Amino acid sequence: MNKLVEAARQLADSVRTLHFSDPVAYVYSPLDYAWAGHEAYIRKFGAPKKRVLFMGMNPGPWGMAQTGIPFGEIAACREWMRIDEPVRRPVAEHPKRPVDGFACARSEVSGRRLWGLFAERFGTAEAFFRDHFVINYCPLVFMAASSKNITPDKLPAAEAAPLFEASDRHVCAVLDTLRPEWVVGIGAFAEGQLKKIVRGDIKIGKVLHPSPASPAANRGWAEAATRQLVAQGIW
Repeated sequence: MNKLVEAARQLADSVRTLHFSDPVAYVYSPLDYAWAGHEAYIRKFGAPKKRVLFMGMNPGPWGMAQTGIPFGEIAACREWMRIDEPVRRPVAEHPKRPVDGFACARSEVSGRRLWGLFAERFGTAEAFFRDHFVINYCPLVFMAASSKNITPDKLPAAEAAPLFEASDRHVCAVLDTLRPEWVVGIGAFAEGQLKKIVRGDIKIGKVLHPSPASPAANRGWAEAATRQLVAQGIW
């Protein structure tokens, strides 16, 4: 079995029975209901070895939550990566955050910015993934009853601990398989988790998160991210 596929399945199994308290009212696990898309992504683009591994925080409601692919903006997945797989629905689904899979009409801004930059710089998906790969740290989506997104760093420590332990194991398995020269945290949280995990001579970099919630990201994210990556010697 592909080692990355096996690691992702183990991660999904590890977090499936975790429980989260108020204000978390809904938890989506794309590695379960959108597994087909995630597996297709790994099998198509996850062959070792990579020079650069990018890592985000957790799935967005209109990206990986729909496709199973990190930062999984629909157009980027279907038209650039050429992945379009069947997606089931979460066991408990918030009416304001429906999962329509690759038929979702909403756009994931973070994913549109991230994959848009990579497409502009490298042209084809095959050219980008030859030396790069993208994962998320946490595999779960958390929402309040209002549908407001709750990020993993806002979870109580006791509830975050087993989740982070499983996520750490998964990242270590990915690092062992891909053996990157660089790991790049997309945003401060991801960078912080990498600093706790990474050992040996792997270099840690960082890049501004492309979320529209970040004022800095709304002032030309692609240009800012490119400057950061060039300045660090990653590109």
